[in-house]
Formats: sequence, structure tokens, C-alpha cells
Amino acid sequence: QVQLVESGGGSVQAGGSLRLSCVVSGSIYGHYYIGWFHQAPGKQREGVAGIRTEGGRNYADSVKGRFTISLDNAKRTMYLQMNSLKPEDTAMYYCAAVRKYGGRWDDPDDYNYWGQGTQVTVSS
Repeated sequence: QVQLVESGGGSVQAGGSLRLSCVVSGSIYGHYYIGWFHQAPGKQREGVAGIRTEGGRNYADSVKGRFTISLDNAKRTMYLQMNSLKPEDTAMYYCAAVRKYGGRWDDPDDYNYWGQGTQVTVSS
């Protein structure tokens, strides 16, 4: 069983920064995807950034150049550094993981492990 626990959300003004953390417990072995999704009220859950074991990081176009995803295997922790935040970044942010090889990184229906979410609010 895999458990994911997010932290680091909060309220900031536009242009500010936050760093989200996701601690992974349990075993994810073999090929897997792990990443961040967000969901604003009344909207669908969307991929923000993801990492694949076979290499590569992916970002949504809306966050490229502003957000950075990283994974510290020793600490079993994934991070999302969010800079130059905009009001439209306001959402609940979730970390998620799935054991799979290939395919899209940003389809939430593919992921079977989810954290409880952490709220990010950006004011103008």
C-alpha cells in the first residue's frame, strides 16, 4: 500500500512563491509516474507536473518556467517549487502516483494513489 501526504500550501500574493512537499510511504517499484495535480472549484482535476522513472519531467503549459518538480529519493519526498504565482493558480493541489510504463502523465484517471490535498490560494 502506498500513502502520499502533502504539505506546504497556503495563501500568498501574486508574484510570490510556495513549495509543496509530498512524502511517499510504502513501495512503488518498477516503472511509475508520480506528479502533482490541481483542482479549482467547479473545474476538472488537471496535471501540473510529473516525473517518470524512465526519465523526464513534464509540465502543464500554464506553469512552464514558473514551477519545478523534483524528487528526493533518499527522503522519499517529492517537491513542487512554485514561483511567480498567479491568481489562476489558486486550487487544491494533490500529489499522485501510479505504477505504469508509458502513456500520458497528466490523465488523473490513470493514477490510483492520491494524497489528501493541500490548498494554495493566490490573491491579486
